[in-house]
Amino acid sequence: MVILYTFISEEKHQYFLDRYLNSFPEEFRQNILKYRRWQDAQLSLLGRVLLQVGLKSHFHIDEAQIMRSPDNKPYLKDQHVHFNISHSKELVVCAIAEFPIGIDVEFIDHTINYRDFQFQMTEGEFHKIDRSEAQIGDFFSYWTHKESVMKAHGGGMMIPLDSFEIVNDECEIECKKFFTKEIFIDENYQTCIASEDKNIKNIIPFLMAVEI
Repeated sequence: MVILYTFISEEKHQYFLDRYLNSFPEEFRQNILKYRRWQDAQLSLLGRVLLQVGLKSHFHIDEAQIMRSPDNKPYLKDQHVHFNISHSKELVVCAIAEFPIGIDVEFIDHTINYRDFQFQMTEGEFHKIDRSEAQIGDFFSYWTHKESVMKAHGGGMMIPLDSFEIVNDECEIECKKFFTKEIFIDENYQTCIASEDKNIKNIIPFLMAVEI
């Protein structure tokens, strides 16, 4: 399993477009060019670039076609590996593994009032955060765990955040069990991976900082 990451750069934006955009399908190119903010365009573009780099360098896959499942989860056609991409603020991450994977990264925004999200938490989750000495850190830990599980599941926004609770890095959704693991990439960001594969709790992913 490998997790690749990089940071966006405004001064390199046109360079990234010129170098990488034409290597992707027309539909993806058009979607990138529709973004109004350079940040959004670059985050999306570099996510796919990280996937290309990871597939080629770690799994010897030069070309792969991205498809969408009925619940809109992306996957690689006719390949034995799985991937998931996430981004927040200036950081982009891409996880690639031999089993279905979900990853979520969030910028730790200290201006957030975690109480505004109480309706999306179980009672136990809210009380744990509310009584913590590191409330913001615990809030983003809670959030990335939940989001990574939802992405591993593939149900997306159809799954209410308060409909399941993660205890000791384990939870159950629709009779499926999921396991989570926090990953450290940068002190300003919280990152978590999730999978139905229990081995994820013991795996130490290969972290790869990519200079694009």
